[in-house]
Amino acid sequence: MADRSEIDCWLTDMDGVLVHESRALPGAAELLQQWKDRGNPFLVLTNNSIYTPRDLSARLRASGLDVPESAIWTSALATADFCASQIPGGSAFVIGEAGMTTALHEAGFILTESSPDYVVVGETRNYSFEAITRAIRLIDAGARFIVTNPDPTGPSAEGPLPATGAVAALISRATGKEPYVVGKPNPMMFRSALNKIGAHSESTGMIGDRMDTDIVAGIEAGLHTVLVLSGISDRDDIERYPFRPNEVIEGVFELVDPEPVETEIV
Repeated sequence: MADRSEIDCWLTDMDGVLVHESRALPGAAELLQQWKDRGNPFLVLTNNSIYTPRDLSARLRASGLDVPESAIWTSALATADFCASQIPGGSAFVIGEAGMTTALHEAGFILTESSPDYVVVGETRNYSFEAITRAIRLIDAGARFIVTNPDPTGPSAEGPLPATGAVAALISRATGKEPYVVGKPNPMMFRSALNKIGAHSESTGMIGDRMDTDIVAGIEAGLHTVLVLSGISDRDDIERYPFRPNEVIEGVFELVDPEPVETEIV
């Protein structure tokens, strides 16, 4: 894993790294501009499969961050990319939102409830008993079980919400089958991101706020890893794991080069 000075490309998590509750974190805008000015390829990654890249680009813009759609890589896109690589032009039954269904459509998939190749479970705020029952029966009938991300809960202003991992656990218990998880901490998501921007692991860095997803997946993908303490993990969390990030910093503002000081010539 390279020293930071040797890093040409960057992958970065979104929540807890660039934004927190729809507010840009210190240094986020400056870091994005620094990458653009230097021509460093980068992708903003998120395990959230609800939104399309267009949606996320607009949400980031409202937070004061200029990130084009092409620079956003979601677990939904990674999942669609994986499914298309396995069964080109296949079919899927989806529990999820527009981010997931749009990604599969654009990958050439047919969405169906009739003998699909895959049952894909992603993030949604509208889980239904009927849809979960249908997913269980389709998996029992032979459909392959895919999950966008393993997170059991997600944040909200009122407190934790059940997330993809919790619903996947319900389906697993009912079917006796474990899903293949494409998103973090599976390094598959990082490898697909690297392919998207034509980057190599030896010269790519990963910035994240979670030891259990961002950092472990970055290490397994062979990336230079940077843990920021502006999100989920703190210094005590680091000691609970047998692996270590290459760098630990307070926030992305530490990655922004200081402005050169102009001296007046007299």
